[in-house]
Amino acid sequence: MISFLRGTVAHVGLSSAVIDLNGAGMSVNATPQTLSSLRVGEEGKLFTSLIVREDSLTLFGFASDDEREVFDVLLSVSGVGPRLALAVLAVHEPEAIRVAAHSGDGKAFTKVPGIGPKVAGRIVLELAGKLVPHGTAGAPAPSVSTESVWKPQVVAAMTSLGWSEKDATASIDKSLADAPELAAAGNVAEILRATLRWLGQDGARAGNRVGARG
Repeated sequence: MISFLRGTVAHVGLSSAVIDLNGAGMSVNATPQTLSSLRVGEEGKLFTSLIVREDSLTLFGFASDDEREVFDVLLSVSGVGPRLALAVLAVHEPEAIRVAAHSGDGKAFTKVPGIGPKVAGRIVLELAGKLVPHGTAGAPAPSVSTESVWKPQVVAAMTSLGWSEKDATASIDKSLADAPELAAAGNVAEILRATLRWLGQDGARAGNRVGARG
């Protein structure tokens, strides 16, 4: 694995740069912010992530190890490729991405070109617990006991995944009927997961009832 590149900057383009490593030019894709920090003819250092495909080897470069870590975690989301992950970093700082993922803020991801509400909801769902703001590693998401604070966020995440607002609200209420502690804690990611689990179980029960009638 190529962890970083350090060498003379030979070229800086709109979406990539070339780093001269003792006569070998390495092309690296990066965000506009990262590219703007490089100067042709001067030494540059980029942390890198190598993406291997059947027909290509592509390097992505980052100004910090934290950016690279967030990039790699974003790639774990189904449907998010390296170009889209890089686009997220072009719009948001790594810490802002951590905060959005940790708090279930899907709207933050819709600000990225190419990401609609459905993909944003999937990102929030799949990143829950994987990215946390610095200083809170290993800690649960912030608790807010006011339903008017957490409920709209959970409803928004569910509607982005395809449920109507009415069905989403009803499902949240039913799923929390036997788990009042979740409602009291107000952890958006946990409530979302609990509601989706309840929907799956309820669907299975409904299927069993239909099968029994048949």
